[in-house]
Amino acid sequence: MTTHNGFDSLHSHAQRLRGAGIPALLAAEPDRPERYAKRVGPLYFSFARQKYDRAALDALLALAAERDVGGAFQRLFRGEQVNVTEGRAALHTALRGNLTDAPVAADAHASAAEVRQRMQALIAALEKTGVTDIVSVGIGGSDLGPRLVADALKPVEGARFRLHFVSNVDGAAMQRTLAALDPATTAGILISKTFGTQETLLNGAILHRWLGGSERLYAVSANPERAAKAFDIAPGRVLPMWDWVGGRYSLWSAVGFPIALAIGFERFEQLLAGAAEFDAHALDTPLQENVAVLHGLTAVWNRNLLDHATQAVMTYDQRLALLPAYLQQLVMESLGKRVKLDGSPVDSDTVAVWWGGAGTDVQHSFFQALHQGTSIVPADFIGIVRNDDPYVENHQALLSNLLAQTEALANGQDSEDPARRYPGGRPSTLILLDALTPQALGALISMYEHSVYVQSVMWGINAFDQFGVELGKQLASQLLPAVKGETAEVSDPVTRAVLEQLAAR
Repeated sequence: MTTHNGFDSLHSHAQRLRGAGIPALLAAEPDRPERYAKRVGPLYFSFARQKYDRAALDALLALAAERDVGGAFQRLFRGEQVNVTEGRAALHTALRGNLTDAPVAADAHASAAEVRQRMQALIAALEKTGVTDIVSVGIGGSDLGPRLVADALKPVEGARFRLHFVSNVDGAAMQRTLAALDPATTAGILISKTFGTQETLLNGAILHRWLGGSERLYAVSANPERAAKAFDIAPGRVLPMWDWVGGRYSLWSAVGFPIALAIGFERFEQLLAGAAEFDAHALDTPLQENVAVLHGLTAVWNRNLLDHATQAVMTYDQRLALLPAYLQQLVMESLGKRVKLDGSPVDSDTVAVWWGGAGTDVQHSFFQALHQGTSIVPADFIGIVRNDDPYVENHQALLSNLLAQTEALANGQDSEDPARRYPGGRPSTLILLDALTPQALGALISMYEHSVYVQSVMWGINAFDQFGVELGKQLASQLLPAVKGETAEVSDPVTRAVLEQLAAR
């Protein structure tokens, strides 16, 4: 679907710029490196290598104003029902700050602060025990965010607890995790918004048996009574979350319990503070200077006007290696929609396919296709200015590769040998963190959350429901008896044939 309906004001700019070289854009606008760069606290952004010019960007911003992106931010932060299909607010911003005078947002913020106090007390109590290892069981938003942040910010040495994450229902994941641990010095956290998630319940049951009971078992859920009852967990060890927080936006809540255990409660608070600082930028900054708006509009430009079907994320810091997987859920679950807020079909393509990896490893895997393949893949390149390790030469080499790849993708290189020619014209956004601190990482994740919201407003879709994940779950529940060898009605002929193969072996 590439009709571009609703983007008519941009069509002429896209036609004009589609074949433009990035060096030519830089030559036409000598101040481009400075004009297209923004700083928000510890984060620096350069959009100078995106394939738009001032006129095209102005047209994008005018359309964003027409679609009331600024007003949409106000409605989000004030706790209005932006999740219209489920009749809910989306108040993840209230988990880390209170930036409006809306009573619903203030109440949400107060509730979140109260739960954090409970979480802090549980951590303090755990620190006085002999527990050394924590197994966190969850999936999707109950796993990807905590796993990312815990891995990115865990200290090299001196951590009070070692965190282990299990998400996949595949029993091999739990088996391998528990094989290296001692149940006498291990505690577990079960995280599930509904506490009806099959993967978490099955893995939780394994962990419960292995621990010999629920004495060192904790839970986080929007259904705390069900969580307590399912595994006989004392109510004092069950932390609540709320239906006004989607799973993929929940790491700032008690879902961040594993994060606080991995990096310390004080640094968890710093993570929230960094996110809140970027929240203030997103809410209060005019559209033309607003980094979340610029990032979101860039995604719309690349998807709808230049017809790029995928978006890559390259993290030039091994500690952020899990960021692409986290962003896959945040972006694709939020924006993978085919109907508008009113239920009518969308009239343009929505989300691109997000993927990526950690540099410099990925340079030796899929970068050949990025440089010389027939498909253009826009990319976010993320680097860290100051390293924390003692290996200065390694960090210098890492940064030089980051700069080289963005330059080579944009500018290319001519050659008389066509096999050695680099066409260039590959757009990218460069994001630099001054250092990988909790504040900087919190701000970075907040930026991506708000970029997603901007895109949803531009497309007129709901970023906060995810009905598309439900059909497969329902079918799996219906097929489970057949997989067990029990009598079950199976209507799909291919599935029946595969079940026969399973039974025969």
